[in-house]
Amino acid sequence: MSAVEDRLAELGLTVPDVAKPVAAYVPAIQDGRRIYTSGQLPMVSGELVQTGKVGDGHGLVPAEDAKKLAEICALNAIAAVKGLVGDLDKVTQVVKIVGFVASDPSFTGQPGVINGASELLGKAFGEAGVHARSAVGVAVLPLDAPVEVEIVVALADD
Repeated sequence: MSAVEDRLAELGLTVPDVAKPVAAYVPAIQDGRRIYTSGQLPMVSGELVQTGKVGDGHGLVPAEDAKKLAEICALNAIAAVKGLVGDLDKVTQVVKIVGFVASDPSFTGQPGVINGASELLGKAFGEAGVHARSAVGVAVLPLDAPVEVEIVVALADD
């Protein structure tokens, strides 16, 4: 087990199996020393955990719940990276995160939601988990997911 997986285990988390694509794409692709993940949804055991728009109101996904969903997305992104490289200790830097939040029109807390992904990556990768990031509000996401996260990581030279 990698040091990254050990840190996740301390949080009570394990790297899941790679989520199966829901369309015509692969979960991640390597280009030289970089791995780019596809957008990862909050899937657990092949099932979307929750659906809907994020916001403050009846029938909406609360921001704190969405933050936990973003953490699940990040864990799925870690799984996609591990699926290509095998050993997560080969990751020298989480370079960038792009987080999408299916938002009610009045919701402006996208950065706080995507903190769920950022904080998990920081805990998992330590200093190498510090990254650039975008947090974007969108009208709808695939399968009516509240959150989607993609990451780019750099690998050590072989």
